[in-house]
Amino acid sequence: MPDDLRPMKVGHLRIAVDIGGTFTDLAAFDETSGKLLFGKALSTHDDLPRGIQDTLDGAGVLCSEASLFLHGSTIAINTLLERTGARTALLITEGFRDIYEIGRVNRPDAYNLFFSKHTPLIERALRFEVPERLLADGQIYKELDEERVRATARMLKTLNIESVAVLLLHSYRNADHETRVKQIVQEELPGIFVSASHELSQEYREFERVSTVAANAYVGPRVSDYLGNLETHLEAKGFKGSFYAVQSTGGLFPVAHARRECVRMLESGPAAGVIGAQAVAAQLGLADAIAFDMGGTTAKAGVIENGKPLTTGSALIGGYEKALPIQIPMIDIFEVGTGGGSIARAGKGKSLRVGPHSAGSMPGPACYGRGGTEPTVTDANLLLGRLDADHFLGGQMKLDIAAAKRAMESVAQELELDATQTADGILRIAATAMSYAVKAVTTERGLDAGKFTMIVYGGAGPLHASAIAREIGVRKVLIPYAPGYFSAYGMLFGDLRYDYVRSCFRKLANVPFADLESIYAEMEAEGRAQVASSRVNPTDIVITRAADMRYVGQEHAVTVELDNKLFADQDRSGLKAEFDRVHEVRYGTCAPSEPADLVSLRVTVTGVMRKPPMTPLEVSSQSAEAAIRATKPVYFRSAGNHVPTKVYTRDRLRPGQKIEGPALIEEHASTTVVQPGDRLEVDAYGNLLIAIGE
Repeated sequence: MPDDLRPMKVGHLRIAVDIGGTFTDLAAFDETSGKLLFGKALSTHDDLPRGIQDTLDGAGVLCSEASLFLHGSTIAINTLLERTGARTALLITEGFRDIYEIGRVNRPDAYNLFFSKHTPLIERALRFEVPERLLADGQIYKELDEERVRATARMLKTLNIESVAVLLLHSYRNADHETRVKQIVQEELPGIFVSASHELSQEYREFERVSTVAANAYVGPRVSDYLGNLETHLEAKGFKGSFYAVQSTGGLFPVAHARRECVRMLESGPAAGVIGAQAVAAQLGLADAIAFDMGGTTAKAGVIENGKPLTTGSALIGGYEKALPIQIPMIDIFEVGTGGGSIARAGKGKSLRVGPHSAGSMPGPACYGRGGTEPTVTDANLLLGRLDADHFLGGQMKLDIAAAKRAMESVAQELELDATQTADGILRIAATAMSYAVKAVTTERGLDAGKFTMIVYGGAGPLHASAIAREIGVRKVLIPYAPGYFSAYGMLFGDLRYDYVRSCFRKLANVPFADLESIYAEMEAEGRAQVASSRVNPTDIVITRAADMRYVGQEHAVTVELDNKLFADQDRSGLKAEFDRVHEVRYGTCAPSEPADLVSLRVTVTGVMRKPPMTPLEVSSQSAEAAIRATKPVYFRSAGNHVPTKVYTRDRLRPGQKIEGPALIEEHASTTVVQPGDRLEVDAYGNLLIAIGE
């Protein structure tokens, strides 16, 4: 095991744990010594805290020595996608029972006769109307019928309801009615999970808001119970520090908030990876980068532009055609169902299909020897020589190459191919599928992917980095330190973060700056109070302002980050120019002479945390040849055969050393493939910089 991965005596630890579909990863930072510690174990989906404890034990980390525990998990998104959430009821303004099902009447594929729209998480029979009505400015048009609400709540008890979502029209302007409905439900159904829309979103668009609160109520009981059980488990192990969860923005918030606002954790792990990529990019002076994460179940991509991750105020969960919108701030991440555990099958017409079904951690790929019989992307990498059966996870987990070959041959026979051809086909299809994730956050956003450096991580990411880069025309790839633990590592660079938004329909040309300042000041004060109430002490508080803007006559807006100086100078033309610039990037056009509307105002309040140091490595006079562990045959399609390939031990590589492909760079939880024609150089911090060949 590499020295940096050996158990060590630690003092004031900051522990970060990320649960993925196949593995649970740990990164720990000793704030006294500045050292890092990593761990990995198979995820135990039947009992997630047990998998976390396996990871802690394997890394030699004690909860009793930690001051901070940071956590990201796929439990919220998986509950949503798998439709395994709570039996949920919806209380909604009288006359609007069906807006959740009607939605936006989107038909993205106009000529598809088999198109079907989204399926609500809450069936119609469990949606109940509440007599009340507010006007668009928040004034009361019809008083709340509290007795009707109380009678409905009592009826819910007979329906075995586990959770309740509350959406009342225009509650983003006036939350009094929603607050009272929630109080009544909690009085009649003590202990039940109740979520009100204004607690999650204070923006207009009733369909998006009802979809968001329904999703929160649907996943709430499961996520809240899990976080509560984990908190109890940690306390039993002697943990006395602060427990924070990772939001989809990459920011941190207390577990008590996470148990109420569960949808904020939907993309917690992937978001943490983007934050880690941002830290690496900043260290190296890269303004623009693509963050690409490939794990055992999925592959995800995000973008860092001008040093900051691209974010969005809403997302579609479950794919555009049938998706349900979630109206919360999050890093703009696109995900595809391709990972190391993605299962390959023979389809119609002797076609090869890869994913989206995954072998997960149980039984896992066939080569794991845990009962899997279908070939996966990991099995393909093993058979082509890119993984080593005796050195997977530093030798802690032996792979069964015979089982992988049997699984591969079962599909190869149906395709009338040999095992090698089938394995190569699996990797080619996987690379193409994963390239779609990168295109979705670059090309479809008006960005040229070829101008970005792609930072690749995740246990399986470095195996496929070169192939994916070739698919999309990326010329530079960076494999950071400890890529197999990178999402957990990224959590250590997270900050306390609170996001606020208020809908504000005003004409930019004549809105008084005093009105804007009043709304911003209210949100900023709330954020400062939240940071001040934290048990951890940030080193600084940073406030960022933004606004959703659109041209007059448009329906949809774009979010524009705005410099505080524009407000201090009351620079109306500067605000408009920044909106024009962002609109040009997003849509390829802008209209400087057209007037603009302000739709919503946004504030992000960040409590800056101390970050783990990134220190340069010692330079060695030796060449990279000193790090060679072995030479073995590896299949490359460009060569049309297996070719002798040098295998390097990453921990023995030093800054300035260069390697020509083909080569494999092995480390504890990942392997980097350097294809023929690629050139690799180790930078001052131990990152692997790969120049992609033609």
